[in-house]
Amino acid sequence: MTVGVRLHADLRKARTPVLRYFRFQGEPPPLEAYVVVRTGRGLEVGKVRTPPRKEKEAGEVVRLATKEDLDLALRLRAKAEEAAFYLRARLQEEGVRAKVLGCDFTLDGRHLSVHYAAEERVNLRRFTRELAERFGARVEFLAEGPREEAAYLGTLGACGMESCCSTWLQGFAQVSIKLARDQGLPLNPEKISGPCGRLLCCLAYEHPVYQELLAELPRKNARVCTKEGVCGKVQKVNPLKGTVELFLEEGKTVEVAKEELA
Repeated sequence: MTVGVRLHADLRKARTPVLRYFRFQGEPPPLEAYVVVRTGRGLEVGKVRTPPRKEKEAGEVVRLATKEDLDLALRLRAKAEEAAFYLRARLQEEGVRAKVLGCDFTLDGRHLSVHYAAEERVNLRRFTRELAERFGARVEFLAEGPREEAAYLGTLGACGMESCCSTWLQGFAQVSIKLARDQGLPLNPEKISGPCGRLLCCLAYEHPVYQELLAELPRKNARVCTKEGVCGKVQKVNPLKGTVELFLEEGKTVEVAKEELA
């Protein structure tokens, strides 16, 4: 059995929301507990975000985090912010068009992960030795996509609240243009895209409800009749209202509730 852990949760300003799963021995660690986990990079601190479940694990839970672990993690966070500040200055000096999103140290301070975003391909390997000598750690550069960038930096969503990915979201859902079509939204990229430039994550949250509502209505272009014998072609489906718009043979359009359909 495993538990889902969000690494470095609440120990830095923002963090990508993707959960990783870790196996545990004995009693499962409680929800919201801080734990020390072993990853491919070394020991890291994270927060338990799911009850036990069967998932492919990425490592193991070593122990519940102690006060000493959390104090050390906070000191390493300050050191990581120093590393990010230093690298940003060096990139600006060298004219490298890349954005440093954040840095993370493992709990032993021996591994430094640098998360960055760039519109074009950039080579940051020349800074590896410089950072390693300055901060005494092995350095790894990790390129992040637009969604991860928004999660790290924090943005405002179309609703006016802080974006889900930088607050509570625990994974990126697969979002396609079909979801927008099912919801009857205008297929305008500016209307259905988030600050990251990708399709809104909230389309995926709402889609199961639309699927249930659409299952109770005829599809667009289907020919249907009402209980009173009025027949026509479905021109538009309104799942939230529970109605369809019928185009009648005489050229008129009428809106009919699902209860009125034969």
